[in-house]
Amino acid sequence: MNGTAVLLAAVLAAAPAEAQVIQTREHAVRLVTFTEGLERPWALAFLPDGRMLVTERPGRMRVVGSDGRLDPVPVAGLPRVDAQGQGGLLDLALHPGFRDNGWVYWTYAQRDAQGDNGTEVARGRLAGGPGAWRMENVETIFRMAPKSGAGVHFGSRLVFDRGGLLYVTLGDRGEMARAQKLDDHAGKILRLTDDGRPAPGNPFLGHPKARPEIFALGHRNVQGAVLSPTTGVLWAHEHGPQGGDELNVIKAGVNYGWPVITYGVNYVTGTKIGEGTEKPGMAQPVKYWVPSPALSGMAFYQGTRFERWRGDLLLGALRGQSLIRVRLDGERFVDEEFMLTGALPRIRDVRVGPDGLVYLLTDQPNGAILRLEPAG
Repeated sequence: MNGTAVLLAAVLAAAPAEAQVIQTREHAVRLVTFTEGLERPWALAFLPDGRMLVTERPGRMRVVGSDGRLDPVPVAGLPRVDAQGQGGLLDLALHPGFRDNGWVYWTYAQRDAQGDNGTEVARGRLAGGPGAWRMENVETIFRMAPKSGAGVHFGSRLVFDRGGLLYVTLGDRGEMARAQKLDDHAGKILRLTDDGRPAPGNPFLGHPKARPEIFALGHRNVQGAVLSPTTGVLWAHEHGPQGGDELNVIKAGVNYGWPVITYGVNYVTGTKIGEGTEKPGMAQPVKYWVPSPALSGMAFYQGTRFERWRGDLLLGALRGQSLIRVRLDGERFVDEEFMLTGALPRIRDVRVGPDGLVYLLTDQPNGAILRLEPAG
């Protein structure tokens, strides 16, 4: 065996048994199972010390080591979660000043005394250590209003902007007319201060019949949101009905049309929803998909490990069981690639780590964190 063959054999022997090497259009990637044993993981955040926080939809928050080892004891101190239907413990974000203030934020479904539920936002400070992690100083900073008995379309993603304001995405709760009502949080993207107040400069502040937290309206169920690394503008994608998943640039006061306009149709009957696909005063998506890949999770790639992906959006797909790479020219769609189709289960979240590698959460009862690494 020559030297090259010996080196290749050593590399293959060192790779995890479950690793697959897959050729995408731009890069050969190795798909590795990084962490197992998670129940319906929903969101992931990287801590400064190399650990990760992960939410599980049934209501647990977990700590994962930089080596992928899952702490068997969930984080204590979280408020009760109403894990019914599509609700539960959902997104997760660190405050931009986390190193100084320690605040962790999360969204979850919560039921009120009347039996109705809706999305809430809480924050707390992570304390303790392995086997004894806990949240301290926990407070609920936002409650969706009105709540309802529906079990679907809770959203939700959390994104801090460059000024420290917090965007919260909320679904229409399956009651689609609510997305157009300004006195209702459903079907909206909100902008809050870091303690949960309506953000200064919000477009409907002072409007007598509008919720002051609203930043944008006309959304069905946004489960992917991220800031542009070049402009600082919020991008979001949302689930359409049967067809009509959308990618949008989110701007203050803009109406994104649901359910008045959509590229999707009613389930089962296939009949038209609303008034068509366009209407004056309502925004068109940057990109829409028919059929729906059922998008969830999104990240701009800005690392150095996959150089030819730099500046591209990476979107997870639940029904499509793919990682979708979208190439943009400013705010214009240029091209897309459905990657790793056939090698992935349902993907709930997509994050780029501080190491420049791509981490994917699988939406499964025995869920996992998958990692994409350069191959070769």
